[in-house]
Amino acid sequence: MRIGLITPEPGHPLLAAATALLTPAHQVQTLDPRTVEKVPGALADVYLLKSRTPRALALARDLERRGAPVVNSAAATALCQDRTAMAHKARRAGLPFAATRTFATLAQLASGPPLPGPVVVKSRHSRRNDLVARLDSDVQLRELAAAHPLEPVVVQEFAPNSGWDHKLWAVGDGLFAALRRSELFPGGRGPSLPLAPEDLPPGWPALVRRVGEVFTLDVYGVDIIDTGDGAPLIVDINAFPGVRGQSGAPEALVALALDRSASEADPPAGGGLQRPGDFRVAH
Repeated sequence: MRIGLITPEPGHPLLAAATALLTPAHQVQTLDPRTVEKVPGALADVYLLKSRTPRALALARDLERRGAPVVNSAAATALCQDRTAMAHKARRAGLPFAATRTFATLAQLASGPPLPGPVVVKSRHSRRNDLVARLDSDVQLRELAAAHPLEPVVVQEFAPNSGWDHKLWAVGDGLFAALRRSELFPGGRGPSLPLAPEDLPPGWPALVRRVGEVFTLDVYGVDIIDTGDGAPLIVDINAFPGVRGQSGAPEALVALALDRSASEADPPAGGGLQRPGDFRVAH
């Protein structure tokens, strides 16, 4: 089979390991969206979209229009970049997603009523090195607005928690997990700590699966904080994250790519990829 990688970084650990597993039995082709606008000739059996730039999304949309399967789809990837749309979709689906308000600019937020209490301010559009900050006072808000007056933002009330983010990743039928200090933690994030999926609070794996169903994602990350007694609060969803250092993740990505290729070539009677109800827990 032929597998295409839409990425400017084919050496990313997850992609590089998956490529090593796929070759030489299968052909892997890298499409750098910075230089490739259209794929001439025959298409690959499946494309893995590991980029969120406008050029990468345009390339993925063109491939989809021509009938090629893309994981994740361009539409699902784009949706996860807009935190306003993400929150709206998640809460309409009944997911425990943080209540989110949107402001056209930080200057608009700063010119409004005083903060009701501690809040988390994030760039509306998710991207590398975007804005994420906890604000405890209007003085902090004015300082932040002075530095980024035109930044579109979303605002979420700060939910008391342990200071640790539960980083949960789904790769096809594989579930992976780690603990990482919140980026709001005063001492910085530090390294990720191992977390076995079977040690997650009850219901969390099913919640991650539900996120994938709602957002039509096959490779994705869900950031969850424990607000007490295992009560989950989703604070972010990412399409095709790095999943670095997770044993079994490259194998899960290979299985997904080959399964999607086979499913598209010979779709099941019900139409579309048939996904089981539970994750295969990775060790």
